[in-house]
Amino acid sequence: MDLKHTPSSSNTNLDEFGYQQELKRTLSVKDLVIYGLIFMVPIAPMGIYGAVISVSQGMIALTYAIGMLAMFFTALSYGQMSQAFPVAGSVYAYAKLGINKSIGFLSGWMIILDYIFVPALLYIIAANSLKSLLPTIPTWLWLVGFIAINTLINVGGIAFTAIANRIFLIGELIVLAFFIILGSYGLMRGIGNGFTLKPFYDASHFNLNFVMTATSVAVLSFLGFDGISTLAEETTGGNQAVGKGILWSLLIVGALFIIQTYLAALIVPNWHSFNDLNTAFYVVAGKVGGPFLTDLTTIATILSWGFANALAAQAAISRILFGMARDHNLPHVLARVHPRFKTPYMSTLLVAIISLLVGLTFMNDSGTLSEIVNCGALTAFLVIHIAVINHFFIKQHSHDYWHHLIVPIIGFIIIGFVMINLNVLAKEIGGIWLLIGIGYYLILRVLQRNTEMNL
Repeated sequence: MDLKHTPSSSNTNLDEFGYQQELKRTLSVKDLVIYGLIFMVPIAPMGIYGAVISVSQGMIALTYAIGMLAMFFTALSYGQMSQAFPVAGSVYAYAKLGINKSIGFLSGWMIILDYIFVPALLYIIAANSLKSLLPTIPTWLWLVGFIAINTLINVGGIAFTAIANRIFLIGELIVLAFFIILGSYGLMRGIGNGFTLKPFYDASHFNLNFVMTATSVAVLSFLGFDGISTLAEETTGGNQAVGKGILWSLLIVGALFIIQTYLAALIVPNWHSFNDLNTAFYVVAGKVGGPFLTDLTTIATILSWGFANALAAQAAISRILFGMARDHNLPHVLARVHPRFKTPYMSTLLVAIISLLVGLTFMNDSGTLSEIVNCGALTAFLVIHIAVINHFFIKQHSHDYWHHLIVPIIGFIIIGFVMINLNVLAKEIGGIWLLIGIGYYLILRVLQRNTEMNL
């Protein structure tokens, strides 16, 4: 993970890219790693365990291992671009500066499709889960509560957000530690069929089609590590900080995913025995920890989705909106920075309003909403790999063939494969959103004749 080979490894001032330092720099590499872990949720497999183990035919640990390897190449490309262009805006900024402003706009537009709806999806999942525990309280009330608290934390400052992230992460890791300890103890006491490699490889079910299907599922489980790049203007560790944060968070969360799913698959080796795949992991937890661990993992999952993950997601999209508005590609009011907290508060408030409206609309249809968010992120990942090749290999004539040609090509092929295997609805919605973005871009060209955008 050594990034020193990059030509732009020295600290770069924002004025070199035409920007002023407006956001407060307070985040260390450790903060970025914590942010990435929170965004990907170390205990995320607990909420989707049943669905993933059924698709993987029991080889769920292998599924997450494949996913981590697949996303590693995209993470390396993000690291290269974050060093060359240490500005807020993530894929929008990288595509704009690494390719051209037109591609940058459309890339930012596509990532919005993902990020703008992700907080709402997380709030819906958490609110509906709480309804199952406390059915007398209206679901919409939980939705409003999650949004209000997270918005206040994000407006209060990225340092405040970082503190909240640490608290949530510690809680998730404590719950995970309980499960790992009790699960390991239970296996040694005879629960399940003991320690085997079947969660990694089962010859009776393994085939090439499985690998392809598992890759598609697993890659989507790691979406969110790229959110670290939206905090580039709030870091204190120089141009390498974002790249290091992305890589370390991906490797750490990948290891945690593999460990917990491996143990769970051993505790209940017959995944066909689950009556409800949505609560499969909680059944597993009950096998080794009784009602205490069942309730603990259920509550932890709710809090991680409703607060921790949603908090990070809201911070990420607000920075993307801030970056695009600063360049007059969105209403400039979204580029306003709070005079006291030094945060993009107008963008944060807009995300809160959208989350509320979308959440109320899709309260009983989270499946459709989840289909919407996938296409945008994967499209942005494709562009990142192209940007690396264009900026380093084509423009700068880099001789680092591994990082600036081979890695992005491999990453592009993997993400392209996943895109092809998305369901029709996701691709249709993504295509419609792209057409809307092109139309909006053309309107900007007409209304802003002096803009530097080029087609």
